[in-house]
Amino acid sequence: MEVKLKTNINDVKKRLNKEGKELRASIKRALSITAQSGINIIEARTSKGEGFKSGSFKKYSALYEAFRVRKGRGKNPDLSFTGQMLGSMTSKASNTQAKIFFTRAAEAKKAAMSNKTRPFFGFSRREEKQLGQIFFKALK
Repeated sequence: MEVKLKTNINDVKKRLNKEGKELRASIKRALSITAQSGINIIEARTSKGEGFKSGSFKKYSALYEAFRVRKGRGKNPDLSFTGQMLGSMTSKASNTQAKIFFTRAAEAKKAAMSNKTRPFFGFSRREEKQLGQIFFKALK
C-alpha cells in the first residue's frame, strides 16, 4: 500500500515553528513555576529550622542566642533575623533552565556564609522528585 501526501512545505514549516514557540513558552512557564515552588520549599523548610542535608540546623552559639532573645527573636535557628535574606530570594527562567538566586549582593553573601554552617540552599532527593512532578504537571 502506498500513501501520498500533498502538502505545501511552507505551511509545514510555519506550523512546526508555531508549535515550537508554543512548546518553548510552555517549558519556560513550567520552569518558572517549578523554580518558585523551589523557593517555597526552601523558605518553608528553613522556617522550621531544617536544612536539606542533615535535618535540623546546628544550634546558634550561646552569645548569638542571647542576642536574639534580647532583640525579641526566637532561640531556634531559622536563619531569619530580619527576613531580608530569605525575602530577597527570587527566580528567573528561560526555555532551558531556571535559576534561584538572591537579588541583593549583601543578602547573597549572607546566604553563602549561612549555607556553610547550616546548609539550606539546595534540595534533598525527595524534594528534587517533588519539583520534577511539579514541572511535569505545569507542562501539561
